[in-house]
Amino acid sequence: MDFAFDARTEELREQLTAFLEECVYPAERRLVTSEDWSTPAVIRELQVEARARGLWNLFCELPNLQYAPLAELTGRSILLAPAAVNCAAPDTGNMELLAQFGDEAQRKQWLEPLLNAEIRSAFAMTEPEVASSDASNIETRIERDGEDYVVNGRKWYITGAMNPDCKIFIVMGKTDPTADVRRQQSMILVPRDTPGVTVKRAMTVFGYEDRDHGGHAEVLFENVRVPAANLIGEPGSGFAIAQARLGPGRIHHCMRAIGIAERALELMCRRVTERVAFGKPLAAQGVVQDWIAESRVRIEQARLLVLKTAWLMDTVGNKGAHTEIQAIKIVVPQTVEWILDKAVQAHGAAGVSQDTPLAQLWAGNRTLRLADGPDEVHRRSLARRELKRYQA
Repeated sequence: MDFAFDARTEELREQLTAFLEECVYPAERRLVTSEDWSTPAVIRELQVEARARGLWNLFCELPNLQYAPLAELTGRSILLAPAAVNCAAPDTGNMELLAQFGDEAQRKQWLEPLLNAEIRSAFAMTEPEVASSDASNIETRIERDGEDYVVNGRKWYITGAMNPDCKIFIVMGKTDPTADVRRQQSMILVPRDTPGVTVKRAMTVFGYEDRDHGGHAEVLFENVRVPAANLIGEPGSGFAIAQARLGPGRIHHCMRAIGIAERALELMCRRVTERVAFGKPLAAQGVVQDWIAESRVRIEQARLLVLKTAWLMDTVGNKGAHTEIQAIKIVVPQTVEWILDKAVQAHGAAGVSQDTPLAQLWAGNRTLRLADGPDEVHRRSLARRELKRYQA
C-alpha cells in the first residue's frame, strides 16, 4: 500500500500552505463581521489572491482523494480559508447538486455565479416542528398550480441565509404526501427575492452568530410562487438528490475537521510549553503529555479513515462508500471534539474566551454531530448494514 500523495496533490498542498502562511493566517486578526451579515471584506480580498494563485473551486476540479488533504489544510483556518478558495459549505454541496441534477438553464442562472463567488446559496431542509433527521417527516409543501409551484413551510438553521449575497434557496418539501415514503419529496429553486420568502431571524449556535459565513436563519415560505421549471429533477426525486448531496458534504466536513484538530493540537502544544504550574512547565505534567499523545493518535486514525473513504468514493462511488461515509461522520466530530476539549483545558480561562479560536471552534464542531444527520441515525444505519451480513 502506498500512503504517499501523488505529485499533483503535493504541488497543490505546497501552494495552499504558502497561501495560508502568507495571506490567511495573518488575516485572521483582521476578520471583522458586518452588521448586515454580508461577506467580510477580508474574505473578498483573500478570494482575489486565491484566484490569482489558481487555488479556486478545488472541490469540483479534483477527485476526493486529492481534495481531502487540501480541505484539511483549509480547516486549520476554518473561519477564512474555505471561503477564500470558494470551497465553503453550504455552497460546495449546492454547486455539486446543481452540477449533477440541475438542467442547463438552472446551471446557467445559479451554478455559474456560485462558481465565481458572485452570489451565495442556502440549502433549506431542516424544520423546527419535526425531527428532520427523518426526511419523511418534512412538512413543507411544494404544490403544483398550473405553470407554477407554490411553496409553504417553515425552515430553520439554514446556513448562510442571513447573508444578503445569498440569492437562492434550494428548498426540500413534499410534492406528493401519498407516494412511497422516499418519493414524496422534491427540491425546488426559490430566489430569495420571491414574494412570500421571509428571513425571519438569525439562530445562534451556543450563542455564536457565525456572521463570518452568513449565520443560520429561520426562513418562512408563505404562498411562494415559482415557475415549474425551478423544480430540480423530476417530482419525487428530492430524497435521492438529498442523499447524493449529503454524502460528499459529510466527507468535506470531516476533511476540514481534521484540520481543526491539527490547529487545536498545535495551540495546545504551544500553550503548555509557555506556562508553568507547580514548579514545572505544563508540558512536563504527565496528564498533559497523555492528552498530546492521545490527540496525535486519534488524528492519525481519523485521517486514515477519511482518506480511505475518499478513495472509495472515487473508485466505487458514494453508494459503495456508504459505510465509510457514515463511519467518518460518527468518529471524526467526536475525535475533534475531544481534542478541542483538551486544548481548552490546557488554556484554562483563555480557552473559553474570545482571545483564542478554541471556544468557537468547539461550538462549530459540536454541531457536526447534528448536521447532515445526527450520530444516532448514522449508527443505526451502519449497524443495520452490518447485521445484514449475518441474517438469512
